[in-house]
Amino acid sequence: MRILLVEDNPSLAKSLAEALTQAHFAVDCMHDGEAADHVLRTQEYSLVILDLGLPRLDGLELLRRLRQRRNMVPVLILTAHGSLEDRVKGLNLGADDYLSKPFELDELEARARALIRRSQRHESADVTCGPLVFDGVERSFRLDGELLALTKRERAVLEVLILRGGRAINKEALSEKLFGIDESVNPDAIEIYVYRLRKKLEGSGVAIVTLRGLGYLLEAKPDAASAVSTTPTAS
Repeated sequence: MRILLVEDNPSLAKSLAEALTQAHFAVDCMHDGEAADHVLRTQEYSLVILDLGLPRLDGLELLRRLRQRRNMVPVLILTAHGSLEDRVKGLNLGADDYLSKPFELDELEARARALIRRSQRHESADVTCGPLVFDGVERSFRLDGELLALTKRERAVLEVLILRGGRAINKEALSEKLFGIDESVNPDAIEIYVYRLRKKLEGSGVAIVTLRGLGYLLEAKPDAASAVSTTPTAS
């Protein structure tokens, strides 16, 4: 999933971007509010991690503009300003979560995943499509109970498709969700990943189909045990 990190401290931004990349996110990083506002007008993200104390345009104003454009991408405020007033302002402007510095990287990653799942209407960490189960905590897939061996990019493509919940996505939109703005992408890359995934899903109760004019769709076959659903968490 593609994240925009807006942080004006270069060393902190670098370490956070590296950690999030290791957690299998594609990360774009901006160091001031004006640059972030511009990229948010032209690019699509699954999550924005936003510092409040930004040069040129502060984080709260950036958030206000974002919501004014009816862009409902999840926003996690990340700031040293931990006062109740700051939290209330951010949440009232449309932030989805709040994390004060200093923080643990594990908590940041967990909150990021939770916000993305929630935005895709999946409250549970596990998402299923027929015999295919995605573990949102481990970021792994099981097919008929067996761990599915996937490359990093194959897993990322399949994650986007299963979290779409039965909605198609075209090749261009899929590419935008997977690759950062600085990454050089072969136009045929998505087709190659989809081809490889189809081979690995072959003979199972789930398949990636192509809908003319709409794009790719992950669906359970009619004879599969269940349709696309979320698996309830244990109480």
